Amino acid sequence: QVRLVDSGGGLVQAGGSLRLSCTITGRTFSSTPLAWFRRAPGKEREFVAAHLWRSSITYFRDSVKGRFTISVDNDKNTVLLQMDNLKPEDTAVYYCATEPTSDVRSTDYVYWGQGTQVTVTS
Repeated sequence: QVRLVDSGGGLVQAGGSLRLSCTITGRTFSSTPLAWFRRAPGKEREFVAAHLWRSSITYFRDSVKGRFTISVDNDKNTVLLQMDNLKPEDTAVYYCATEPTSDVRSTDYVYWGQGTQVTVTS
């Protein structure tokens, strides 16, 4: 049984930082891309970032480039999303996901975390 547990959200002022984590159990850690998505109130879920293990390529949406980074803790089967210089428009529920069935930037993933709330105040 594959399970993703994401955590690390919270309330922060604009310009602050948060680090989200996604721990994966039940499968080989590096066998499939892992991505982060977010859903703001009243909006569709949107792509944030994705990490491809085999090629070590990471994709980010344009609005977070230079502010968000991805790192990996192989010992803990955990992927971290470091979010710096946060803006109010980053406010959303953030989800990690793995095992895409199409493009890694689409929402077509088999497994999802439960989501963690990020709130950025101005």
